[in-house]
Amino acid sequence: MTASRSRLWAVAAAAILLALLFIAPFYFVLVNSVKALGEIMVDAASLPDKYLFSNYSKVWDIIKFPKALLNSVLITGISVTGIVIISAMTGYRLVRRPTVFNKILFTAFISAMIIPFQSVMLQLVRVTSFLELRANLFGIVVCYLGFGLSLSVFLFHGFIKSVPLEIEEAAVVDGCSPYGVFWRIVFPLLRPIIVTVIILNGLWIWNDYLLPVLIIGSNKDLTTIPLAITRFFGQYTKQWDLALAGLTMGIMPIIVMFLLLQKHIIEGISSGSLKG
Repeated sequence: MTASRSRLWAVAAAAILLALLFIAPFYFVLVNSVKALGEIMVDAASLPDKYLFSNYSKVWDIIKFPKALLNSVLITGISVTGIVIISAMTGYRLVRRPTVFNKILFTAFISAMIIPFQSVMLQLVRVTSFLELRANLFGIVVCYLGFGLSLSVFLFHGFIKSVPLEIEEAAVVDGCSPYGVFWRIVFPLLRPIIVTVIILNGLWIWNDYLLPVLIIGSNKDLTTIPLAITRFFGQYTKQWDLALAGLTMGIMPIIVMFLLLQKHIIEGISSGSLKG
């Protein structure tokens, strides 16, 4: 009993240390967001001598935070909605119609997951320029759909295998159309994996920097929060006090969303990978 209790305490201590390791970056961001720049340079780990909440009001005005927030919400919301709808329909079709073509298509989706973004970056810029998709909302959404569908289709494909086919057959017998079967019967049953896809893609798109830089470019009307925060990093100066305040303001909405929906992540991923 003593040895078992000792191992339990050791595991608990290791878990606490690991948790502190992951929480440490949040501590530095929050604490230094209310410090003066000089105080950050002297000691970034200490608590501030004077809390400068004015950093947040300065950032609000300098980067026009409401506009950047609206752009991030629009781009993330439209992209994630499109990814959920398209990948859910695609995954359902691939599972319920296992033809040779659909199997090849599913293999193509899986293969696309292992292609690094950097390897197609230059080609992406050329194609989007040719199709006039750069510097507009439609273009950035199309790009996010293209890069986000592979993983989402894979997750939906695995989860839909766990949906009993008898439910759909009963709905057909009752006179439900094929579209009605999917939207009225199957789609509501996909809630756990839908939430998982929303969280995974929402976190990625909200915090993404490289793709907006390539597609949005210099269009200030579509500047997202990550792009706006880079204004505080110049060639010779780095305004860490304002940048960290802006970072705190930028991550709060997505953290709230994650905390509200996180309980569905394990359920969605485990159901999609183990059942079927």
